[in-house]
Amino acid sequence: MKKIIAFVIMACFLSFGCSAQPNVDNSVKGGLELDKYLGDWYEIARFDHPFERGIQFAKANYTLREDGKVAVLNTGIKDGKPKDAKGKAKLTDNPRILRVSFFGPFYGDYRIMLIDPDYKWVLVGGSNDKFLWILSRTPKLEDSVRETILAEATRRGYDVGKLIWVEQ
Repeated sequence: MKKIIAFVIMACFLSFGCSAQPNVDNSVKGGLELDKYLGDWYEIARFDHPFERGIQFAKANYTLREDGKVAVLNTGIKDGKPKDAKGKAKLTDNPRILRVSFFGPFYGDYRIMLIDPDYKWVLVGGSNDKFLWILSRTPKLEDSVRETILAEATRRGYDVGKLIWVEQ
């Protein structure tokens, strides 16, 4: 039993990337109006990782809970079947960094690195170079917006060639 618990803890740490120094610039600055951020976001692109592998038509919904945390509901289709994941996010001292959990007490960084002034699209990273998402309020991005986001991710050191473009 101890080996199983140790394995689960190790897997969670590895999946959230507990490296001391990221290989990318995942810094965040500026404010965030949480009430404007809440709601539905379509997943336009992401880096591959086990917990979303094979999912298309992915969408995230963020709502404020009574306890001040944010409820997270990720939905999508995998192998023709609906797939949902419920989680929660805690606010931090930095308004552009949320601590998100889908696995009990294990939290990972959700770093809002670039956001449209009207909250129409966002570039989100994690604590290292293994996590990157492009989200939008609509299922498609204009080419000029997509290029702006990709240029910023590249400037920060992310390998945008690894992005999986999600079918919407």
